[in-house]
Amino acid sequence: MKLTREQVDELTRPCGTDSVDKLTRYELTRPCGTKSSSTRQLVNLSTRQLVNYNMNKLIIFSAPSGSGKSTIINYLLEQDLHLAFSISATSRPPRGQERHGVEYFFLTPEEFKERIANDEFLEYEEVYKDRFYGTLKSQVENQLADGQNVIFDVDVVGGCNIKQFYGNRALSVFIQPPSVEELRKRLEGRGTDTPEVIESRIAKAEYELGFASKFDVVIVNDDLETAKAEALQVIREFLQK
Repeated sequence: MKLTREQVDELTRPCGTDSVDKLTRYELTRPCGTKSSSTRQLVNLSTRQLVNYNMNKLIIFSAPSGSGKSTIINYLLEQDLHLAFSISATSRPPRGQERHGVEYFFLTPEEFKERIANDEFLEYEEVYKDRFYGTLKSQVENQLADGQNVIFDVDVVGGCNIKQFYGNRALSVFIQPPSVEELRKRLEGRGTDTPEVIESRIAKAEYELGFASKFDVVIVNDDLETAKAEALQVIREFLQK
């Protein structure tokens, strides 16, 4: 179930010893010991895959639109960090040459709702009626087992959900603009949005900035090259732990 902002305020670390870092029973557990809907998938993993699953980590990025998040993520993907994007699910139809399981997992709205009911998502969002986007637990588990460090580009509530689920195995990073005024200049400088859209993005950004303290790391992007270097250092140190 997707967390509300009020529920995010109550986030705590996973309790007990039954965390996702412990695979002695080949079992993936949720933060407080309740079994994930995809628990049994791990039983069929090879020894190598189980080692990969246990060693690889998750990097979560969130930021207001115009903060430079996508540029920083694309830079990190070019570095030798063994990072791979999490492949999201969506209820919208494919566009152009998009392929199922490559750009997205394409589901019908009914299939998406059924998976929500089955607790199969780490996070999801209904952007408008019957148009869903979300992260499947099973897909993340498969990518970890394949030896990938999984990187996420999600909204602030989705980022908090993923962090809550994986605890210290995940690093959450918030990219913050130097100020709302600077953010407005960047959005206006793009020349792609109407004034109404810009105002909507600014209002959403002010809401999202209230979540910054919920993240492990906050990087202020007042200079892009400096922010890229800081992100690279933070991610390298986390992966080497």
